[in-house]
Amino acid sequence: MGEYAVEMLHITKRFPGIVANDDITLQLKKGEIHALLGENGAGKSTLMSVLFGLYQAEEGEIHKDGKKVEIKNPNDANALGIGMVHQHFKLVECFSVLDNIILGAEPVQGGFLKKDDARKKVMELSNRYHLQIDPDAKVENITVGMQQRTEILKMLYRDNEILIFDEPTAVLTVQEIEELMQIMKGLAKEGKSILFISHKLNEIMEVSDRCTVLRKGKYVGTVETKDTTPEKLSAMMVGRNVSFKVEKKPAEPGDVVLDVKDMTVAGQNKKDAVQDVSFQVRKGEIVCITGIDGNGQTELVYGLSGLEPLKSGSIHMNGKDITKVSVRERSTSGMSHIPEDRHKHGLVLDYSLEDNLVLQRYFEPQFTSKAGLMKRKEIREYSDSLIEEYDIRSGQGSSTIVRSMSGGNQQKAIIAREIDKNPDLLIAVQPTRGVDIGAIESIHRQLIEQRDAGKAVLLVSLELDEVMDVPDRILVMYEGRLVGEFKPDEVTVEELGLYMTGAKKQEV
Repeated sequence: MGEYAVEMLHITKRFPGIVANDDITLQLKKGEIHALLGENGAGKSTLMSVLFGLYQAEEGEIHKDGKKVEIKNPNDANALGIGMVHQHFKLVECFSVLDNIILGAEPVQGGFLKKDDARKKVMELSNRYHLQIDPDAKVENITVGMQQRTEILKMLYRDNEILIFDEPTAVLTVQEIEELMQIMKGLAKEGKSILFISHKLNEIMEVSDRCTVLRKGKYVGTVETKDTTPEKLSAMMVGRNVSFKVEKKPAEPGDVVLDVKDMTVAGQNKKDAVQDVSFQVRKGEIVCITGIDGNGQTELVYGLSGLEPLKSGSIHMNGKDITKVSVRERSTSGMSHIPEDRHKHGLVLDYSLEDNLVLQRYFEPQFTSKAGLMKRKEIREYSDSLIEEYDIRSGQGSSTIVRSMSGGNQQKAIIAREIDKNPDLLIAVQPTRGVDIGAIESIHRQLIEQRDAGKAVLLVSLELDEVMDVPDRILVMYEGRLVGEFKPDEVTVEELGLYMTGAKKQEV
């Protein structure tokens, strides 16, 4: 492949209390797909943010095509042909898809915006790379999968040569992931150079040419993907051997905890997002709801957690009707919710970690005095204990501002908070999204521990490995309805796929 498209040489980047990148060298060849692997908080996103100009390194230098370059901001990066799709999308929600793609690079002639030319180029790119979008849809109304495609088209519209994908598959369905893999391979064949951050070892094995591993901010090594195995990569990443198999004993379901009857939730358009859904979750079992993204799972969870009202139907928890009670009352009645969108519904990003860890309990006597004053010492002690127990990595411990933490460690914080409430019902939506293989192993173990402690667990997941390994029962959702119920050991992934696409149905 010849010379390097980009070289990051001896990069060191510090934040208060932490060295995020400690003397890291990364070399990207022209036309290759180079994976960047590491635990949550290993420094992957920070390193890519330095390359994209969002951060400035204290030490080291960047070379492009053999020449030293200064990248002071993302405009410099774009001018050098470097584009980035961020783990948490950088889109203007009230703008259309088209407006987001061309924002900052609008074609103008004689002072007038030539939007028709831009639309034509965007649609040509959309068709060429099989990135189906609705250019006129508002970003706030589209699925995360389409938001992902919008971000990729934003890079391609700017004719970027070096493409950085930060956890690009974390929010995609199985089919969309497969499509993205093909798109990435096609882009590399055309001579684009791709840096690909991922925790998913099977994706790295499938799509990358080489893989660089970081651990705790330090460079561990670079390997040719064809010469390694997932087991070797995971050991490099976490410093120990990781079990890929979920160990669990058979479930012993008890009394019904969650009883949903004839539940209907309105959708964005005229069609109801959830239509006449009924199911139960019992003590001591994990029930998983799966399906292709956008088939009503999100609205179902909103209805259960109180974020959306029901159009009709009822929800009972431990025999009590909670159909119309508030989010807080559901929480204090024994419901915990690990949300799909951790930034929108899981955290207050500009609060400290300790304040986020007591978000749903700060009013309890343990944390607030009778005079209404918060007991800061008790909150700090509680937060410190959760950080230790759940291995939440943050530069300044309990006082760290959550926005500055890695996505995976933000997720660990939510999981710690929700499980430590000791709920009767744990609703876990995509709980392992964007976390590393070691953390996935830990989260799966925690879900099974909750089940074995007699809790009811409702898992909502798009990850087929998770769907097949973790639950005791699987419910498939298609176009707002439940279309199949299975035991994991009695169904294949292929069979599930037929129900997820609507090719098969059964009365549930």
